Amino acid sequence: MRQRSVTLLGATGSIGRQAVDVITRHPDRFTVEALAAGGSRPAELARLVALLRPSRIGLPSDDAAAALDRELAALGPGVPTGCEIVAGPTASSKIAETGSDLVLNAVAGAAGLEPTLAALRAGSTLALANKESLVIGGALVKGAAQREGQIVPVDSEHSAIAQCLRSGRADEVERLILTASGGPFRGRSRSELSGVTPAQALAHPTWQMGPMVTVNSSTLVNKALELIEAQLLFDLSPERIDVVVHPQSIIHSMVQFRDGAIIAQASPPDMRLPIALALAWPDRLGDVIGPVDFANRSAWTFEPVDNQTFPALALARRALAESPLHPAVLNGSNEVAVEAFLAGRIGYLEIVDSVAEVVDRFASSLAPGMTPTLEQVIWADSWARQEASRLVEGTGA
Repeated sequence: MRQRSVTLLGATGSIGRQAVDVITRHPDRFTVEALAAGGSRPAELARLVALLRPSRIGLPSDDAAAALDRELAALGPGVPTGCEIVAGPTASSKIAETGSDLVLNAVAGAAGLEPTLAALRAGSTLALANKESLVIGGALVKGAAQREGQIVPVDSEHSAIAQCLRSGRADEVERLILTASGGPFRGRSRSELSGVTPAQALAHPTWQMGPMVTVNSSTLVNKALELIEAQLLFDLSPERIDVVVHPQSIIHSMVQFRDGAIIAQASPPDMRLPIALALAWPDRLGDVIGPVDFANRSAWTFEPVDNQTFPALALARRALAESPLHPAVLNGSNEVAVEAFLAGRIGYLEIVDSVAEVVDRFASSLAPGMTPTLEQVIWADSWARQEASRLVEGTGA
């Protein structure tokens, strides 16, 4: 079987590091052609360069490139020095468009949109961990795909759905059921969340993730974005996508078929499994993670979402119904609000309250079902960030 050439965007983040673990266990299946990173971990990036020996590296600035050079020099002789370094704010997009067999986009936040489009235009298979680019780009991103199956999900929930869908035809699907861990505040009332600190919000009971995704998980904004992503990936109306709380995070999502059968995908909560599936899709690799151990006593529980305490899912459904640009407004304003919360400028409950206020203020000329341009998406994202910034700083009332 031919090796797949891989480009890793967001190489030093959580998903990128776990992807490297999968790739290095399967050197016969993958070779890393290029890396891109945000530049905040130059020593880690230098280690990856020495390990993977890519031909190209993307970094956001000349300063980040200089920091990488220093770290590579510190590693001593034997470290590859002939890599092409692309530096600047569009480096990830330039790295993504060079035509690797597969591009894993693990860039954080809305910044992943243009690399997503670049990878699709280049014809690469896109392993999409950056859900925000699909959420805000919507039909624009789907329209950039040149073939069926060019976008492969990395989120554990959407990977689970893709696996479950192998059990039946598309016209046999009745509903999708996304599972949510419930985060660290499951079972609390809204009044009990008023004094939540950043440290508490970052203490997820199941998953190890970056700060933005971890806070989003605690507010259920992450699940709201995943609902939008599922609607786009699998072409089902939002009314046919449910969310259920499953604290153990063993069943990652389910598909209900028209005859009443429900197919579920179960595995320990380890992102290396969906990453490995995305890298090798439609094949499965060996030596990825261990399976669920049924020899040990355990219980899997399910409960409905408390939509009064956690209104993010209802907000996502409203955004989808309003216009193709409202999801971009939801995402952009949330990124600003989460950053303000982590910096101590707003309280925990103000995160989703601020996002809802910005979504309510936004007016779009695009009707549902229309395809926005890239310029329109960038404008909506920018507007949302400015409006959210004014709101969280107390100047937008």
